[in-house]
Amino acid sequence: MVPAAAKEMPLTKGLNITLWVLQILAALAFLAAGGLKLAGAAPMVAEFEKIGLGQWFRYLTGLLEVTGAIGLLIPQYTFYGAAILVMVMGGAIITHFTVLGGSPVAAIVLLLITGTIAYFWRSK
Repeated sequence: MVPAAAKEMPLTKGLNITLWVLQILAALAFLAAGGLKLAGAAPMVAEFEKIGLGQWFRYLTGLLEVTGAIGLLIPQYTFYGAAILVMVMGGAIITHFTVLGGSPVAAIVLLLITGTIAYFWRSK
């Protein structure tokens, strides 16, 4: 458990800059991935066909990714955007291991990035 005084400590300038860089990079990645899902790009349609839950799940995932990406860029919603994306990436990792196969490395990296963002913005 984090002491109350530690929660209220302001971020250092360097950490704040690092977090913003991570937020912008993650937002760009999720806007691209979510946009491809919402646009119905052939590889995304095929991937979600393999998952077997129907194309509605592709739309839901794309919507969550785009919403989370936008949230990362709005300071009062950064924690919530990151939290949404952490859950989406957790699901992506599980799906890679259980259904899709292939390497989940990209999803793991994005989970770590969004988890770090959520951790540091949890009390802001």
